[in-house]
Amino acid sequence: MIGLGLRLTLGGGREAAVRLAVTAVAVALGVGMLLVTLAGINGINAQNARGAWLVNPGTSGSPAASHGAPGRDPLVWLQGTDRFAGQVIERVDVAATGPSLPRPGQFYASPALSALLRTTPAAELGDRFGGRQAGTIGPSALPAPNSLIIVIGHAPRQLIHAPGSAKVTSIATAGSAAVIAGAGASASTLEVILAVAALALLFPVLMFISAATRLAAARREQRFAAMRLAGATPRQVSVVAAVEASVAAVAGVAAGFGLFFALRPVVAGIPLTGEPFFPGDLSLSLADILLIAVGVPVLAVAAARIALRRVQISPLGVSRRVTPAPPRAWRVIPLLAGLGVLGYFAAAGHPKTTGGQALAFFPGFLLLTAGLVIAGPWLAMAGARVLARSARRPAALIAARRLADNPRAAYRAVSGLILALFVASVATGVIVTLVADHGAPAGGAQAGNTLVDQFTGGPVTPSPGTPQAATASGLALAEAPVPATVLARLRAIHGVRGVTVIHADPHAARPGTGLVSCAQLAATPALGRCAAGARAATITPNFTVPIGTAALGRAGNASMTGKIWPAAAFPPGRLPSLPARVVAVATDGTAAATERSRTVLEAAYPYLGSALTIGERAAQARTQITQWQHDADVVILASLAIAGCSLAVSAAAGLTDRKRPFSLLRLTGVPLRLLRRVITLESAVPLLIAAAAAVGTGLLAAGLFLQAQFGVALHSPGTTYYLSVLAGLVISLGVIAATLPLLNRITGPETARHE
Repeated sequence: MIGLGLRLTLGGGREAAVRLAVTAVAVALGVGMLLVTLAGINGINAQNARGAWLVNPGTSGSPAASHGAPGRDPLVWLQGTDRFAGQVIERVDVAATGPSLPRPGQFYASPALSALLRTTPAAELGDRFGGRQAGTIGPSALPAPNSLIIVIGHAPRQLIHAPGSAKVTSIATAGSAAVIAGAGASASTLEVILAVAALALLFPVLMFISAATRLAAARREQRFAAMRLAGATPRQVSVVAAVEASVAAVAGVAAGFGLFFALRPVVAGIPLTGEPFFPGDLSLSLADILLIAVGVPVLAVAAARIALRRVQISPLGVSRRVTPAPPRAWRVIPLLAGLGVLGYFAAAGHPKTTGGQALAFFPGFLLLTAGLVIAGPWLAMAGARVLARSARRPAALIAARRLADNPRAAYRAVSGLILALFVASVATGVIVTLVADHGAPAGGAQAGNTLVDQFTGGPVTPSPGTPQAATASGLALAEAPVPATVLARLRAIHGVRGVTVIHADPHAARPGTGLVSCAQLAATPALGRCAAGARAATITPNFTVPIGTAALGRAGNASMTGKIWPAAAFPPGRLPSLPARVVAVATDGTAAATERSRTVLEAAYPYLGSALTIGERAAQARTQITQWQHDADVVILASLAIAGCSLAVSAAAGLTDRKRPFSLLRLTGVPLRLLRRVITLESAVPLLIAAAAAVGTGLLAAGLFLQAQFGVALHSPGTTYYLSVLAGLVISLGVIAATLPLLNRITGPETARHE
């Protein structure tokens, strides 16, 4: 029977060849999508492993704490970040106590940063690091091709007392705690994102492959029923069907692997984690290869067997065409259960751990995704009844009757698109809400153009020639004023409009309270202004912007524009002698002025960390939102691509499977234009009803998730989203309309003959 199956599949004429080719192409597209998803997970892990060394191994409460194996020459290590033109630079300051590199006055930079140093004026970037470049960081230590990383060598005496430094004898090479450079999200967070993305892609892909393997199922049913009447056993028919499905699936799997490797360089450039991948990162494990190479053909065989269930029961079942029982209302139970799960956590709050959150939300979204598939036929049946009651023309009545006869098949054709709309609605609702609730700080351009360097709450070790810093309880506090030479260099930069120093208040009753000169404050309006007539003011600056998942849902407003500070009874002439807490530089907003000012501050205080504009501080809090937005865009585009292909295959398959009844209708005198209206209504009604259900369910699920995870209410996605949905539905109807020209060719009198 295997030989007979191969002969029927490969030598069955033009119709069999077209069916085989279309099925193989459809399977190849689905397999390619699955492979990209699996390779993306592997790519995340590869990035994470290479970036593990950037995790500061000396995260101790006391400076220069010793870590690692005893007996080795320790390395004094201080890890931080810098910024240039909106890009994050990973900076590692090291001091070797033994024969290690780099030596004092040398640094190693990544290729991307090396190119940036060569093309950028030293006053804007290179002067921050000093010394000379001794080499380049190799690819094995770079999370991404465009990673900006620098390792700077110092003498031990320069770095040993820097707060936050640590003595280490080993450096991490892998680990789940690693942070991907520039991505702003931990590995555990990315695992949750990938789990949801994989789920969002899995269902449309599986339905696409299933639809492809069922191509021309009705025609095959008739042929297999004839074989049964000729004496073939159910087992023999199953073998023939399995061979036909397997040949197409195996060819599609092979083409899918070829498509994946051909597109891998393009996919590697997609910043799924905020940074692109090396092409080699998108690799496949042996388990991944076996899962796809074996699983997809098995799925195709299973779909073929399910399509032949009526033939297995009786060879006359195909001819009799008994109408199946209509779908019942119980099909909406999984959908309601999924909303119930999300609703429970919206009322009770989400678990505190990342793993607990994954276990909490994953079942809810899984139930919603499966619920839309299960409830779809019932929705199509409801649409058929509404269409029948409102029918005024023959086309509407025939379409309603055909929909009611087989709502499962009608919904199956549009199910991929419905799932894509659900995924798009959830992702859009969440991202739009977080962006709206966590927008730019108040103060506009004034806040975005004001550079702030804080001398408290972070490591401060002035460079040689600047005041030394003292440490207390692990926090650095500059116990000396900012040198006049540093202030003069800042004011001499073209584009700097004002420099304000906030000094420590020796009589402050509250921590963080400082003193400021009103003359200086007038030149930096983003920090507020003094009360009328005041010469010095008491100021309590707040530049802390919430960062991370715990802060999402709370707007990071670090601007103090418009704030009026009370007068202080302190002689303005004595302010320069007080220790400095903050230096704020107001610029004209040009990149040159901002970066030159940043370089002057970081050269004077090299271990303080990067000076940031108020806008950049708010942008730090939105880093994870931006990453999620990238991921959501990738998932939405992939889902819509799969759904479009699935719709095209299903629409063509539906016409092919129904060509005989349509031919009989034409023989009775039904005009071709009436049949076209029937097909359009038969496809449009379940599409529109299920699309409305998917969009509504998706936005409701997004609202419940936002309430549970972040405690915020859903914002309306806006007109652009609804217009995009409408455009997608119009395009879908256009795909269906594109198959209508086949109707005239496949409904000729010869098709209506008895076989």
